[in-house]
Amino acid sequence: MKLKNVKLQHKLLTIAITAAMAISLTACGKTAGTSSTQASNAASNSKILKIGVIQIAPHASLDNCYKGLVEGLAAAGYEVGKNISIDYQNAQGEPANCDLIAKNMVASKYDMIVGIATPSAMSAYSAAKDTNIPIVFSAVSDPVAAGIVKSLEKPEYNVTGTSDVLPLESQMKMIRAYLPNAKKIRILYTTSEPNSVTHLAKFKALAAGNHFEIVSIGVTNASEVGTAAASLVAKGVDCINNFTDNNVVNNLTTVLNAANNAKIPVFGSEVEQVKKGCLASEGIDYVSLGRETGKIAAKILKGEAKAGEIPVALISASEPVYNQGVLKTLGITMPDAYKTSANVGE
Repeated sequence: MKLKNVKLQHKLLTIAITAAMAISLTACGKTAGTSSTQASNAASNSKILKIGVIQIAPHASLDNCYKGLVEGLAAAGYEVGKNISIDYQNAQGEPANCDLIAKNMVASKYDMIVGIATPSAMSAYSAAKDTNIPIVFSAVSDPVAAGIVKSLEKPEYNVTGTSDVLPLESQMKMIRAYLPNAKKIRILYTTSEPNSVTHLAKFKALAAGNHFEIVSIGVTNASEVGTAAASLVAKGVDCINNFTDNNVVNNLTTVLNAANNAKIPVFGSEVEQVKKGCLASEGIDYVSLGRETGKIAAKILKGEAKAGEIPVALISASEPVYNQGVLKTLGITMPDAYKTSANVGE
């Protein structure tokens, strides 16, 4: 009887141990399964998003846009090497290069394409319009005229971004203050850049009320800038005013050399042009413009909104700046209204 009890107790103990082991293994399995899911989720959350950036030309204002773009993305939690990679490519002033770069980025299925300046944005839109790749642009003065958004309020087309609204009226007021007796303002612009065509039309509309005559010369590419600048100077001119024309800005030294030889002042459209040798400018901050672009891009990457649902941000706040060295060289007296302007020259 005792032997049977011992055997029974031993059998019950074996069953209990087996059951405990089974429960333990099941728990381990559940724990392992949870860990695997967490690891999978972590891997998903740590996916490196690929962003392609196309910049039309290597000039300072657009470089500032790119700098601001990276800062804006970082402020929103997207850092290079952490959760995004940026393929930053410069088209060296050639729109055809923009087209090729954009097509390659689309073929590589990037998560987003950013176009800095109008030609880059147009190429990005053309290449990606039939895909799900969102397009964000920076420093596009007239995206509607460029055909890349339907309207500023409702862009549609899976595209949005920031527009640099040049303070043309303030710029003209500045020119009048520096040159009280000036009658003719010469404009050199690129006929294929919608932003320049729009700016020219607005500038001409403002001229009558400010007693200026606008004389313009259009060019089609970089090779024509030198000849056109020489022609402007030869015709006799009170001053030259430059917009954010990417082709002209990328060849600004050529324009400045022609003007300086004839002691003709050149007014820029933003601070970097004045640093380079223009007399003065009433311009916007392109680093700030880029930061705003970065914030918009981050909103899209987070899935908070689709690109085409986000209104185009208009950046128009401006500050006057001048170049003291150029002022002295030209023998121009600083206007009282601009004596508190920042000197960005040597």
